[in-house]
Formats: sequence, C-alpha cells, structure tokens
Amino acid sequence: MAKQKRNDAKVVSAHPMTIEARENLMISLASDLAEKQLREGTASSQVITHYLKLGTAKEKLERDKLQHENELLKAKTKAIESAERMEELYSEAIEAMKRYGGHYNGDYTNEDIQRANDV
Repeated sequence: MAKQKRNDAKVVSAHPMTIEARENLMISLASDLAEKQLREGTASSQVITHYLKLGTAKEKLERDKLQHENELLKAKTKAIESAERMEELYSEAIEAMKRYGGHYNGDYTNEDIQRANDV
C-alpha cells in the first residue's frame, strides 16, 4: 500500500502510476519547496537565480519560440498527412477514369459492376 504524506492540506501519493506522473510530482514538490525557501528567506543562490531567469524577457521569448516551433511541427505533420491522402484520392480518381475510358487492365469487382449499372 502506498504511503501518503500530509503537507499543507495536500495528499501526495508515494508511487504515481506512470513515469510522467512521477516526474510531474517531483517537479511539483521541488517547486513547492523552492517557494517555501524563498518565502522564508532560506533559498540558495541557485534557487533564486533559477527563478530570476524565468522572469527575464529572454526566457519568455525562448518559451514563445518553442511554442511556435511546436505549432509549426504540428502543421507540417498535418500537411504531410493531407498530401498522403490527396495522393490516395488522385490514384483512385485515375483508376476510375481508366475504368470509365475502357483502359482498365485490372479485375472488376462486384462493387465496380454494381456502380456501373447504377450510372
């Protein structure tokens, strides 16, 4: 059974289910401790410098840049997927035109024959 620690009305599980959840828990705990140390005036120079850097314009620009790069990667991925789908559609259209023009060398399926009869 997982042990639980009571800390400022927060219940913290000792063993999160996934690695990502564990990392998030550790980050949260470290941030809480750093906040406590900053409030009490006992924070090390490294902790103070870390949080000072987070507030700089350069850091904000770097975060914005990373966010835009992620959006660009998502857009590129979507464009590639769309191009692949368009290629499939063009291929299907060319095959349909070949069948319609009488230049089709493949086997006709029952579905093809039914569509031709419906037209």
